[in-house]
Amino acid sequence: MANKGLGEFEELVLLAVCILDGEGYGISVKKEVERHSGRSILLGAVHITLYRLQDKGLLQSKIGGSTVKRGGRSKRFFKITDSGLKHLKAAQEVRQKMWELIPQLKFNM
Repeated sequence: MANKGLGEFEELVLLAVCILDGEGYGISVKKEVERHSGRSILLGAVHITLYRLQDKGLLQSKIGGSTVKRGGRSKRFFKITDSGLKHLKAAQEVRQKMWELIPQLKFNM
């Protein structure tokens, strides 16, 4: 499967959504990406990416219940689709094949 149009940040967001297993929303995805990538990211970038991935059919979302803590607003929770999982698996396979071709690393494996 071709990984057309899936950038590095999109891949990180997809991975974070998978890790969060249906409990991923903007802030939790942001924290997960920051924790594993070691870089600081903007919440707006996460939201834009989540919606773009949903438009591509790689994520689906549902609205959770509203809470007093959030001023009556609801959270939108994201979950990966089968297509999203296929894209991640394809990306992983390409990267693994390329890592295995690096001559300097063959002796360290």
